[in-house]
Amino acid sequence: SDAAASGLYCPLDLDPRVYRVLSWRWKVDHVLTKSDPRRRQGDDYAARVYVAFQYDPAGASLWERSRSGASRPFYGRYPPGVALNYVWESRLAVGTVLDNAYTARAKVVVARSGAAEAGRWVTETRDIYEDYRRIMGTEPPRIVGIALMTDTDDTGERAVAYYDALAIGPGR
Repeated sequence: SDAAASGLYCPLDLDPRVYRVLSWRWKVDHVLTKSDPRRRQGDDYAARVYVAFQYDPAGASLWERSRSGASRPFYGRYPPGVALNYVWESRLAVGTVLDNAYTARAKVVVARSGAAEAGRWVTETRDIYEDYRRIMGTEPPRIVGIALMTDTDDTGERAVAYYDALAIGPGR
């Protein structure tokens, strides 16, 4: 990514009680120097993995229902609802959770932080079912997709990330 964003999205339809463990390997050449996930101008990451959950109109506000209903004709279905966004952040502590700078419907989860492991393959394993319950305080709806993204459009920086061995399956 060079002052841009690139992503790869895979649509799914999975029960998060069954397909609850997500694992992957990733490697970044370096972390971003201007990123700050609390501001729109800094909402960039060398690497991120999104897990998108089904939109639930019953739990949405009137504004969210209106916006999602208006989007439905373009998508052919409702767009995803909440997304957990696992990131390789530059400075925040691993385990930090915050709202995405653009929408509270996307939760940023710092899975890796800092430059100490840049240039090396690192394996992550997340129980997305438990993460959703802990972060959102409710049972998760169906998983509707997973995305990989390298993103530098807000900071204007350059990043290179590699992703490998993405797998989703039952808990241990």
